[in-house]
Amino acid sequence: MAGALPALLALLWGSQVLKAFDYSSPWKGQEQMYKLDIGWPKIPEYFTGQTFCVAVDSLHGLVFVGQRGDNVPKVLVFSEEGYFLYSWNNTVEMPHGIFVLNTATDSSVWITDVGTGKYGHTVKQYSPSGKLMQILGTPGNAGSSLIPLQFDQPAEIFVEESGDIYVVDGDGGMNNRLLKLSNDYKEIWLAGTNGTGIGQFKIPHSVTVDPFGRVWVADRDNKRIQVFDKVTGEWLGSWSSCFSEDGPYSVRFTANYKYLIVAQLNINRLAILAAPPVGSIGDCVMVNTVQLADETKPHLVDVDMKSGAVYVAEIGAQQVQKYIPLS
Repeated sequence: MAGALPALLALLWGSQVLKAFDYSSPWKGQEQMYKLDIGWPKIPEYFTGQTFCVAVDSLHGLVFVGQRGDNVPKVLVFSEEGYFLYSWNNTVEMPHGIFVLNTATDSSVWITDVGTGKYGHTVKQYSPSGKLMQILGTPGNAGSSLIPLQFDQPAEIFVEESGDIYVVDGDGGMNNRLLKLSNDYKEIWLAGTNGTGIGQFKIPHSVTVDPFGRVWVADRDNKRIQVFDKVTGEWLGSWSSCFSEDGPYSVRFTANYKYLIVAQLNINRLAILAAPPVGSIGDCVMVNTVQLADETKPHLVDVDMKSGAVYVAEIGAQQVQKYIPLS
């Protein structure tokens, strides 16, 4: 009996230690899937504004960062190793989303601009060096028209290799819609109005497309992800059970399309969700999380489709961080 009490105390003490460890672990006891690359970028001081968005050019090993602020370059370009390469500023007012498209012949950088000045309310295509190539929308004028095309604070863009374009419009303006355009910028289909019902949005904030013909939208203020058929625009389903604490700010697939990486800005977290294969999207399954520091405020993310690295644009910390997959 005398030996039982110390053994019981040791057992209780051990359980308390285990509980304390579980509580403090950002991985909630699950196997860690990513680790922070503390050496990226090499010189963080190049981030001089609020870093709203990031896009990876996997083909050429480049990382494009959109930032806001007075008298700061709006686009910074780094190597995937973290070296600052160059910046540009022409005709960019307030970048919100950024996307890199690689084709067989060239590369281009697409930026959604939510500014209210003469360059705002547009989606713009640039060369990697910053030469303006195309403007979608009516610069400086918010609107809902399709002919001529108008946006109101367009949040993000995704462009397929075919040239088909998906725009979520907008980030708090008069529009709450998902628009698919052809490679010659004509409307193919339009989904969404302001509301909480099926196929409606309250700030559609991020958009991506999977290999199975589905378009995924972060319906931020409705705290859900909605999914649509990329050919017809038909609503396929939604996920809300994973977002009771905070709505989704980003949707990006991992390189193997097994998971979705979702930023949750208000709780400083990245959620890693299981991506369903062909067929019904089923229910949301949160496989893992990455808990970031307080006030980091992760806004949008992108994934290097070669290495699998995840880049996170953080408007609170005013930086972009790189996470490397561990398997």
